[in-house]
Amino acid sequence: MRLEGQVCIITGGGSGIGRGAALAMAQEGATVVVIGRTESKLASVKAEVEAAGGKAASYALDVADYDAVEQMAADVLDTFGRIDVLVNNAGHSSHNRRLLNTSPEEMRAVIDSNLIGTFFCTRAVVPAMLEARSGTIINISSLAAVTPGPFSGFAYGAAKAAVINFTEFLNADLRNTGIRASVVVPGEVATPILDKRPIPPDADARATMVDVDETSAAILLIATLHQRSNIPELVIRPTMHRNMTGEIVELDD
Repeated sequence: MRLEGQVCIITGGGSGIGRGAALAMAQEGATVVVIGRTESKLASVKAEVEAAGGKAASYALDVADYDAVEQMAADVLDTFGRIDVLVNNAGHSSHNRRLLNTSPEEMRAVIDSNLIGTFFCTRAVVPAMLEARSGTIINISSLAAVTPGPFSGFAYGAAKAAVINFTEFLNADLRNTGIRASVVVPGEVATPILDKRPIPPDADARATMVDVDETSAAILLIATLHQRSNIPELVIRPTMHRNMTGEIVELDD
């Protein structure tokens, strides 16, 4: 029970990596607070945690809504008295991913969910961590940040690159405060969000990807590391490299 007594907030906690991280942290004794936009998904994860004997709470909100995020953090502090870990996992890519077929609305939505939400959630929890002189912030980026191209989309890749930069900034800005920041940079992960791609990968392709359990294990490793140590960046790549050229939508499609 390496997280016994700790309170861990996980954004994008209703499915995929967020759900996996919540279940893994709860098994280690943490009280998990799952954040997302879909109430039913959050309720399902909360019920899973509690059915396994864990403790959980949920908040349905948009991480790009500053007031809602600040209120959530205040409620968590009022209820549990502490915030030990924040996992900034919320985010999505646009349906269209080429420069000329992506609408301004899609661009803003991707930046809001992946980057602005990460800013807002971090800003909301840092004061409590500073007071405690201890805290762990785990940001979820993507290999799209370091290998940009039309497959992952320009808005998503740029936002995830900024998440890596922001993590480095946090470690400089919060130096010697007891707060550590880490970024997980996974390659393709087999999550339900793959179904929203313009051309969803088939089952054989998904079998070669990084699994949610493996990504959750990486998040748990960072969260349970002794507070005197930090893993600033952790990259997870699939062992097998697959051909993705058939999954890129052309501009006239």
